[in-house]
Amino acid sequence: MTSTLNTDTRLGWIGLGSMGIGMSKNLQKYLAASGAPPLSYTNRTLSRGDGLKALGGVPYETVGGVVANSDIIFTCVSNDQVLNSVIDEVLASGSSGSLKGKIFVDSTTVHPETTISVAKKLTDAHAEFVAAPVFGASAMAEAGKLIFTLAGPESATSKLSPYLVGVMAKSIIPMGEDVSKSTLLKIAGNVIVISFMEVISEAHVLAEKTGLGSQILETMLGDMFGPVVYSYSKRITSGAYAPPIDQSAGFGVDLALKDVRHALRVASENGTTLDALEAALKHMQRAKAFADSLGGRPLDSSSMYGAIRRDAGLDFFSDAIKARDASL
Repeated sequence: MTSTLNTDTRLGWIGLGSMGIGMSKNLQKYLAASGAPPLSYTNRTLSRGDGLKALGGVPYETVGGVVANSDIIFTCVSNDQVLNSVIDEVLASGSSGSLKGKIFVDSTTVHPETTISVAKKLTDAHAEFVAAPVFGASAMAEAGKLIFTLAGPESATSKLSPYLVGVMAKSIIPMGEDVSKSTLLKIAGNVIVISFMEVISEAHVLAEKTGLGSQILETMLGDMFGPVVYSYSKRITSGAYAPPIDQSAGFGVDLALKDVRHALRVASENGTTLDALEAALKHMQRAKAFADSLGGRPLDSSSMYGAIRRDAGLDFFSDAIKARDASL
């Protein structure tokens, strides 16, 4: 899947959440450096894209405006409902045949049925669709180090390569033409990531309750399991599981809950269970309920740690969080 950059191709972006903003900025930087047309973009709150505009991106008030001025359109929104709403707006904005030849690339984590439905809507309108969910949190999106799982017709995926590795991605996992397979891989990956967070959280609470201490446990995790597991541990020990009230989480608990429910539904539909994920769901739900009882505050998916702490008779907020918040 390789192609050279066509500097006449116009790109568009819909959705500037915690992932989309970093991805779109990297894409606009690449387009500007390549002499290609600037990235068109829109978002429910358009001011969210001010940083992208400063890099040369061109804002549009509507989805239809972006689509009309783009050949390849990326979507990266929060959930299935929002994605369906965006695609319906896309279809409503055009006249018969106006989408012919356009490529839509979706990086939203959704249920496979949603991916199939969206693909059909767009292909029926003579557009092409590529499912492109990504692995990596917002920091990796900012750094251009995401892993893309790509599925769709080769005629479309072949045109995307100039914009992925070295721009938004560190690598691509090709998944063939069945768009649901890409979404399924993303769901399977989330099972692993969220289950890791559950197990690591439990181990840290055990270390604190027994007097072993989190620092030595974290050293062992890094030495034995490598930088990925170590980074998950750091989300706990740094206090990132409950960011300051005025900051966003790296992987918000609401998005994680949505992803967990998708995974559990897929498992049930296929006659299997995900017990570790069930435990993670329960703990994330408790964490969110606790934060809501305090008037609400941003929580990361790793906030399950706070709920497990409370179950063990500890405060939801670690000493690291208390010290950090006291200094703000």
